[in-house]
Amino acid sequence: MRAVVTRVKEASVTIDGQVTGAIEGGFLVLLGVHKDDTEDITRWVADRVCGLRVFGDEDGRMNINPKDAGAKLLVVSQFTLYADVSSRRPGFSDAARPDKAIPLYELFISECRDHGFEVATGEFGADMQVSSINDGPVTIIVEK
Repeated sequence: MRAVVTRVKEASVTIDGQVTGAIEGGFLVLLGVHKDDTEDITRWVADRVCGLRVFGDEDGRMNINPKDAGAKLLVVSQFTLYADVSSRRPGFSDAARPDKAIPLYELFISECRDHGFEVATGEFGADMQVSSINDGPVTIIVEK
C-alpha cells in the first residue's frame, strides 16, 4: 500500500461538478492499493498516517501529530500510484483490482475514523478533480 500524504490548508474532490468531499486543515491522502496488500498492511499504513508528527509546535518544529493539531483527512483512491513506467505507456498490473482494492480502501478509511479523525473521501473509480492548497509544502510517502 502506498499513501502520498500532503499537509494541506484545504483540499476538496469534485465529481461531475459536485464537491463530494472537502476539508480545511489536515492531510490529503492519495491512496494506492497494491495487488498483494492485506488487511494488516492497511491497518499499519493507516496507523502510520494518523500518527505522522508533521504539524508545527510552539517553536515551529514539526512535532505535533494530526489529532492534536485538529486535522481532518481527505482520502482519495489512486491506482496510478502503482504505475510501471518502464515504457512510455504506464502499466498498472501491480495495482489491486477493484474487487480487492475497494474493501482495503474502505478499511483504511474506517481505521482512520477509528483513530478519531473526520474523514472525507472521493469515490473509488470515479473521474475526480482534486484541489488542494498545500501547507509547507509537506509531502510524505508512507508505504509498506
